[in-house]
Order: sequence, then C-alpha cells, then structure tokens
Amino acid sequence: MAKSSTPIQLIPRMTAKGPFTVEVPGQTPVEGETPVRRQPLAIPEFVERPAPDVTTVYELVRAAVAKYGNAKCVGSRKLVRTHQDKKKIKKIVDGVETEVEKSWTFFEMSPYEYYSYTEYEQLILQLGSGLRKIGLDKADRVHIYAATSANWLATAHGAASQSMPIVTAYDTLGEEGLRYSMVATKAKAIFLDPHLLPTLTNVLAVASSVQAVIWNSQHQVNQDHVDKLKAAYPHINILNFDELVRLGKENPVEPVPPTAEDLCCIMYTSGSTGTPKGVPITHRSVVAAVSGASAIVQPYIGPGDGLLTYLPLAHILEFVFEHAALWWGSTLGYGNPKTLSDASVRNCNGDIREFKPSVLIGVPAVWETVKKGIIGKVNAGSPVVRNLFWGALGLKEKLMYAGLPGSGLLDAVVFKKIKEATGGRLRLCLSAGGPVSKETQKFISFAIAPMIIGYGLTETTAMGTLHNPFEWSADSIGAMTASVEAKLVDFPDAGYYATNKPNPQGEIWLRGPTVLKEYYENEKETAEAITPDGWFKTGDIGEWDKNGHLKIIDRKKNLVKTLNGEYIALEKLESIYRSVPVVANICVYADAEQAKPIAIIVPAEPALKNLAAQLGVEGDSIETLVHDKKLHSAVLKELQAQGRAGGLSGIEIIDGVVIVEDEWTPQNGLVTAAQKLNRRGILEKYKKDVAKAYGK
Repeated sequence: MAKSSTPIQLIPRMTAKGPFTVEVPGQTPVEGETPVRRQPLAIPEFVERPAPDVTTVYELVRAAVAKYGNAKCVGSRKLVRTHQDKKKIKKIVDGVETEVEKSWTFFEMSPYEYYSYTEYEQLILQLGSGLRKIGLDKADRVHIYAATSANWLATAHGAASQSMPIVTAYDTLGEEGLRYSMVATKAKAIFLDPHLLPTLTNVLAVASSVQAVIWNSQHQVNQDHVDKLKAAYPHINILNFDELVRLGKENPVEPVPPTAEDLCCIMYTSGSTGTPKGVPITHRSVVAAVSGASAIVQPYIGPGDGLLTYLPLAHILEFVFEHAALWWGSTLGYGNPKTLSDASVRNCNGDIREFKPSVLIGVPAVWETVKKGIIGKVNAGSPVVRNLFWGALGLKEKLMYAGLPGSGLLDAVVFKKIKEATGGRLRLCLSAGGPVSKETQKFISFAIAPMIIGYGLTETTAMGTLHNPFEWSADSIGAMTASVEAKLVDFPDAGYYATNKPNPQGEIWLRGPTVLKEYYENEKETAEAITPDGWFKTGDIGEWDKNGHLKIIDRKKNLVKTLNGEYIALEKLESIYRSVPVVANICVYADAEQAKPIAIIVPAEPALKNLAAQLGVEGDSIETLVHDKKLHSAVLKELQAQGRAGGLSGIEIIDGVVIVEDEWTPQNGLVTAAQKLNRRGILEKYKKDVAKAYGK
C-alpha cells in the first residue's frame, strides 16, 4: 500500500494497457445478452474480503484499529457562532415589483479536533454498552436520521458491536418518509440531529416500537423541543449522544459480534418517485464492497491520506467509502455542504482549506460548482491571466495525451493557486451519483487532480465500476470492481442490442456478493428487479468499449419518446447543458406531444448578473432578472450553443428555457439528499412556466 510520504504520482492519462475486463471462462452464450465480464482480479473468484479474518464491519474496524492505533481516525469541527447579513432586494410578486428583506447566514467554525483509531474504538464499544443499558439487545434496530458526522458513523459502529442493525433515512426525507421507515423496520431507538426532534412528535405516535431517542450533542438543542417530546411520550428515554457514551462507560458489557450473514443496515433509497424502498445490506456485502473497491484504488490511497466526508452517510457511496478509508488507515475529516468553501464562513477557512484533503468525493453538482467558481475567478482577472490559464490548460491536456514532460511546471506556475483553494494536497477526485460532463471531468483533472468515476447503486452496495487511476479516461466509467460481474441485455424499445456494432449495448445487469437478494418486505419490487439467478437489473443502458471499460449512455426511465418517435436521454442532455456558466442546476423536460425538449434552470447568480450587465439589462437581484425576456433569450442561445458544441443532435437541442428564482434543495423537496432531481415535483411547481416555454 502506498504510504503518503512517497505517494504514487497520479496523472489524468491512461498509462495501463487493456483489456480492463475479461469474459468469465466457461459460460454458455445467451441470445440477447453479451457474455458476462469481470475485472481480471476477480477471475476465478470474486475478491470478497480485504483480509482473511475480516468478514464483518465490526471485524473491519477492529482490524484497522490494530494496524493504525494512534493515527488520526476521525475529525470534526465545532460551530463557534453564526453571523447574519441582511439586505433589501427587489422581487416580482404577481407581476408587481416589491422590496423584501433577504438574509444570509455565515458560519464561524473551530479548527478540526480528532479521535485516534484507538480512541474511536473505545468510543464505539462504549456506545454499544450504552445501547444495551437503555434496553436494546441483539438484532434490535437503531434508526439513524441525521446529517453526516463522526457521531453518525460511531453510532452505526456502536450498534454493530452488539449485533444491532441500523436503519438509515436521509435527514431531509421529511416526516412521511421517516414514519414509513420507522414503522416498517420496527426500530427500537433513533439517533437524530436536535433540530429534527419536532419531526418525531407525530411519528412516535405510530412508531410504537421506539424505546429511546438519542440526539446528536455535536449541535445545540432547543430545550423546549426536548421538554415537549418528554411530555408527549413520558415512557420513552430521551437522551443525548454524550449521555449514551457515559452510560456505556459506567456500565460496560462485552461486545456481541455479528456474523457475515447478519444484517448490517436497512438503507432506504431516496427514490425520486414513489414510496422509498428498503435495501437490506449484510455485513458480508459491506465487507465485499470495501474489498472490491480496495482492489482497484488501495495501491494509491493509504495512511496519511485524508478524505473530506460531507455527502450523506445515508447514501451508499459515502457509507462504503468511509469504511474503505478506515481500512486504508486514512483520516476522515467531517465537513458540511454549507461550510465547505470559504464563501460561506467568517473568520476561518472553509472545510476544504482547513482539512486539506488528499482525496475528495463529490456528486456532479459539486464538481460543476467547483469548476464554475474557478472559471469565475479566472475570467475576473486581466486578459493576460485569462489567456495564460486557458493556454496552459490546453497545453497540459496535449502534453498528457502525448505522454510528454512539462505538466509539472504548468502546475507549479499556473495552477498552484487553484490547487491551494482545495487545500493544496488533493491527489485524487472521485465523481459518482450521476453522470458528470466529459468537459468538467477533464477540467478538474487537468486544473486540480485526476478525477475518476464510480458507478454503483444502493442495491449493489455501491459496487459497479470504478476507474483505476492508471486507466484514467474521460470516455468511460471504468471497469468493474473486484466483487461484482456485469453483462448487457437487449433493450429493443430504444434499439440497444448486445449485437450492436461497433460496441455491444444494452441494459446493465450486475451480480455478485454485494448485490441484494431482495428488497425489504417488498415482493413486487423484488420480482421486477432481481432474477431468480441473482442478477440485478440496474435500469441503466451501457456499452462495452474496446478496452473492456463500461460506458453509460442512457437510463431506461429517463428515456423519453418525443413527437417524432425518437428517444432522447434526459440525464445525458443535463450533463452537457449543466456546463454552461449561467446554470447552477438544470432539469430537462420533454413533452411527448412536442418535437424538442425545454430546460428548467436554477441560475448561477454571479454569471446571470454578468450576462445582464453585458446586455444592459437593469436589476440587481436574481428575483428581478429571471423575468427579463432579453435575458431569457440570451440564456437560451448559450444553452443551445453548448448543446451543439457537446455533439447533441437536432432533436436534443432545447427549444425553450424556464429560469427560476428558487434554489432546489432537499428541504423544499425538489432534489433528493443525494442531489438527484425530483422531476415530478419540479414539473408540478413550474407547469405554467413550462407551458409558456412551449408556447402553449
């Protein structure tokens, strides 16, 4: 394993030789399907364990502690105080311009404080004893309904030390989603952030199995919320995280280690449609996921590396990678989407510059924001600075592809400040959770650090594909991890066949030790998604390239047939249009009765104001600008130009645009906690504007 004192130099170029996946020997061909392929390391057997004696999450943590002892394990920051800025802005309400007050909150944070691996083990064993002391036993379920934090992970590991599965739900799921998962899983306890305590007032009336409510003492509590809950439910034990630790310290009990086939977690998918689905994940699956990913990236990440952790832990990607980081001996630095950058904090650095990560995982929306922030600063500089930056970026790409020296000099001279904005230590970026545009992947890779792509689902314990950094490519999502196999199956409706030339195409099916056997108490969904011989139908359309890498080209449910009978892929279009500087977020909509799609966009405020100034459009607030017709026309032209530059066909070029003033957040339900679009909700909210954009 690479030690950080002499880290392997990672560059955005394919230096390894393919093929990177191979056909599994001895299989019988099946009509309408490609042969089954695996990562060469998974022939003849999957790589299911990172070490022979590690079969559960509990054993994984114990083994990591034995190896890394006094090294830094997890780090957190405390909120020192908040700062409020208020400003009067003009807003159009029902066609009338009115003045309203808008406020912005900035956060002042402490430096990072750390637990060593040894201290972390002590903490989780005390939490396990505390859970036993408040009346929980083996196989009782602990619900976690909180934002990502060191205490979230410690609660999960404390429960695992006593063979108690956790149930996860996004902290933004709302009362209905929480009620559903708590009742369905008969959770005995719930760990949550204190501001969510009021959500329990109604939920606990129906979630009758709950005996204890534990709130996260990393945050301040409104005592009134605690008192009201105690008054309404006097039989329920309501305490904070620190009190639970103290109970465990004073009443220690021996661990009750789980077995590999025991349930580790029931994870509810954020499903942008319908009722959330529960995915039961065993200890074996989590360990196989860590093992499968480690086979690909552990040679490049090790002790001394730091992972900034801020994505929802209720998202399988974050859950698996935090466990993998512990296995690698890295340090987890907990951040928050609200305090990541310097722009949202006062009198301190944002989480990225304070923690200085060497590995950063993000969803596409995060990378688009980083890219646009850099471009905004570059474009605000002098013509000399702009020309130097874009010239150097183009030159570095040419040098990389040609395998010539000189990029190190460009990094030192031109890209140094940009690298410092992300802490100065970043060696590897990982994008997952949706398609990132090729343009953005290349930009981040050449300006900051190589970006690799990961693909997986909750149902496959985040396993699917993962770029080996030496197989870097902006044209694929890499090869399979070492604990899953894949094949492509015909999808005739849209013309995707295993026999297509030059590359086989079809729906991606995955199988292996990380793939679920059934949804939680949901026979209908199980029958639809999982075959009797264990294949999970992902719903994603892929193709094999000449190197044996997989490439995602569509998603079945986001394929829309337009008026002229041709299919368009909404996510593909969004990944291309999202690169336009004026776009902060985008939802492409295609009406079956129209020939072309339209776009609903949340504008990036600085870029929209710049464009308005260039056009001579008056207005100093986003609320006023979004209604300007001249601006609408200019934004539409920019989007159309980007579509053509991105190689989209005529029917994929948008025909109209809706610019909205609201941000799309998990709180208002327009995106999920994993930043996936709630298409139905967005369309419902803006249906009048959409009709207008289509000229109806």
